[in-house]
Amino acid sequence: MELISRENPARITEIVGRVPVTGADGVDAAVRRADQARREWAARSIGDRIAALREAAQTVTGRVGELAELLARESGKPLADCRGEISFALTYLRWVCEHAPGVLAPAEIDDAAGRLVVRRAPYGVVACLTPWNAPVILAMVKLAPALAAGNAVVLKPSPLAPLAVGEVAAALPGVEVVHGGAPAGRALVTHPLVRKVAFTGGDAAGREIAAAAGAMLTPSVMELGGNDPALFLPDFALTDDDYERLVMASFATSGQVCMAAKRLYVPRARLAEFTEAYRAAAERVLVVGDPLAAGVTMGPVISAPAAERVRGLVAGSVARGGTAVPLGRAHGDLESGYFVTPTLVTGLGDDAPLVAEEQFGPAVPLLPYDTEDEALARANAGELGLAASVWSADEDRAFALAARLEAGFVFVNTHNRTGMSLRAPFGGVKRSGYGREYGEEGLLEYVQSAVAHAPAAFRGGGGGMSATAYPV
Repeated sequence: MELISRENPARITEIVGRVPVTGADGVDAAVRRADQARREWAARSIGDRIAALREAAQTVTGRVGELAELLARESGKPLADCRGEISFALTYLRWVCEHAPGVLAPAEIDDAAGRLVVRRAPYGVVACLTPWNAPVILAMVKLAPALAAGNAVVLKPSPLAPLAVGEVAAALPGVEVVHGGAPAGRALVTHPLVRKVAFTGGDAAGREIAAAAGAMLTPSVMELGGNDPALFLPDFALTDDDYERLVMASFATSGQVCMAAKRLYVPRARLAEFTEAYRAAAERVLVVGDPLAAGVTMGPVISAPAAERVRGLVAGSVARGGTAVPLGRAHGDLESGYFVTPTLVTGLGDDAPLVAEEQFGPAVPLLPYDTEDEALARANAGELGLAASVWSADEDRAFALAARLEAGFVFVNTHNRTGMSLRAPFGGVKRSGYGREYGEEGLLEYVQSAVAHAPAAFRGGGGGMSATAYPV
């Protein structure tokens, strides 16, 4: 049996756990089991389904501590972040349990025009493919609404973080889990019994999955990457706490977050002030070390190739004439894992790879601008449009600029996780994907309208329109 061995990216000689690779036959069996299970699951009332999901949430709640440690060891994220991720996933699951009955309730109209009933019908089997950077919450935003709606789910987590999310998924009814890389994903997405695909991940994999789903005429939800700008208007007024929150908006999870603040646009006249305040804030809050150590706020990146790529981006920036400003403090031995020094880079043009590409690591460019229209045009440049942020002492001014940004989600006076809301639909524009997660729209992604209609002309057994007439 082929196994996936997951190393600890903070101590690469440690194997955290192993999972078996699921071959094509195993994927087929998992989908067929899910197809059988979804029939009974969908036949249950939504009240029964919600009760089962609440019970699962309670089961996982009792294991948050052990699951957080497992997640920290397999992903390299600080223990506190892992506890927060799992707790937030459970909060979202309970939010779905509270709101799904109302959002998914059938709508009925019975009037002079006839009787119309619109039901929210499940798709059937949903394939969910999830990444390694936030595996539990990025699985839960798919699992919870899909299950509440009456679907069954086959989940394929990333081979780089399959352990904790596998444990959480095992507690939920109606979920099958398969493991592996691209072959397992391809077998899952192209299975004829899969009726919906949900994916979070990078652009290249997203294109392949979307193409495979499209060939099967299977609808999909795609949450892909972002090169998310943060725009500071000339009147921005940040406290020390604001600067600390901003630093973590870029460097939480070692910068490996799709909606992280990845480009910082600051008025040229305030550049020196901003740079010093940002560096000082990073010194206070960025502590790089083993994720299980107390006080550590940033761990390693996920793999050797990831570390090499980010270091290469920084080195290339310096070769172009940029200045690399190391940030934060080191805690303990950083030679045992894939640790990368968090870095602020100044002096770059917009064509530098660190600016033009999604770096997905602990390096962020600081970019001066002269006019608001210039900053807006530069922020909107590129093919990605997941998230952005606007920082201003005038909230109305910030919201007005937010409406001009080409992004699916704009934070105001914050960025990244601190700006999320369970009620706010999240997703990208342009090449950052389509479909939405969270909010009512996230619930509605996993149902399709199913209609029953009795026109007034044919009710009660009398009269009616001509067989060739059109209704008015």
